[in-house]
Amino acid sequence: MNQIKTAMLLAGMTALFMGVGFLIGGRGGMMIAFLVALGTNLFSYWNADKLVLRAYNAREVDERTAPDFYRMVAALAARAELPMPRVYIVENDQPNAFATGRNPQNAAVAATTGLLARLTPDEVAGVMAHELAHVQNRDTLTMTVTATLAGAISMLGNFAFFFGGHGENRNPLGLIGVLVATLVAPFAAMIVQMAISRTREYSADRRGAEICGNPRALASALAKIAATSGHTVNMDAERNPATAHMFIINPLNGQRMDGLFSTHPDTQNRIDALLSMEAEGGFGGSFLPPRAAPQAPVRQGPWGGGSVPPRGRGKPDEGRRGPWG
Repeated sequence: MNQIKTAMLLAGMTALFMGVGFLIGGRGGMMIAFLVALGTNLFSYWNADKLVLRAYNAREVDERTAPDFYRMVAALAARAELPMPRVYIVENDQPNAFATGRNPQNAAVAATTGLLARLTPDEVAGVMAHELAHVQNRDTLTMTVTATLAGAISMLGNFAFFFGGHGENRNPLGLIGVLVATLVAPFAAMIVQMAISRTREYSADRRGAEICGNPRALASALAKIAATSGHTVNMDAERNPATAHMFIINPLNGQRMDGLFSTHPDTQNRIDALLSMEAEGGFGGSFLPPRAAPQAPVRQGPWGGGSVPPRGRGKPDEGRRGPWG
């Protein structure tokens, strides 16, 4: 179903580009717009995940650099019968996480240092299980491609102003094209909102609770993330608001027109659904993989044997160690 949704998004964006191109430059403009849309579609399908990870300066980790966190994700992926995703850590004080990738074979999951520092291991397991549920449900392709569509659509305004208002032989409909493109760009966020169904978060919550075996831990994690995210600025997210729908909790905190990007259901409703799921029974409680063997102290990432220095400082922050740091 998500593959069909992604195809519809790509087709819609192509039609939009071509329509504006025709209004601005006739058939020639339509062909140029088609080539631009085709290139954008292909690029976003193959590279959107890399762009998102780069936008947040995500750092890939492995069993050597973050052994406990990496082994947790590996154990959860095995329980979900998924290929092992690439694992990333984002240096950001806001607790949050996201998943990306065009399919389970090319997936990646990322957690912020704020998440690893503030949540218990059980809660972190619930969050990462939620992200793996998105991978298993193949939400990540739609989520990742959609994150690039808003930016691509926003290009229409510049395209229209650059090509639509000059030349003696300009298309008489060019002004309409300029107006359409100018009006479309501010509503790119609304396109994201319509394209990404809120029900996918409920589905990922349910499946994530099944994977980790602890709905209450995920519910507790959602409460903590929501309570902290509202007053912790995520500047990378503020600069890239079209990616907000990819996170487990909306990372935007009101510095911009965040209501347009309200793609998440109410957090309390999600918590209530998880607690109702727990009341149904059939869960074994805490899920944690075996701890990594003790190693000589090294200064590396969260849960990898040492504390994490905050960005821009050379000394570790003694007050913000990960629960396994």
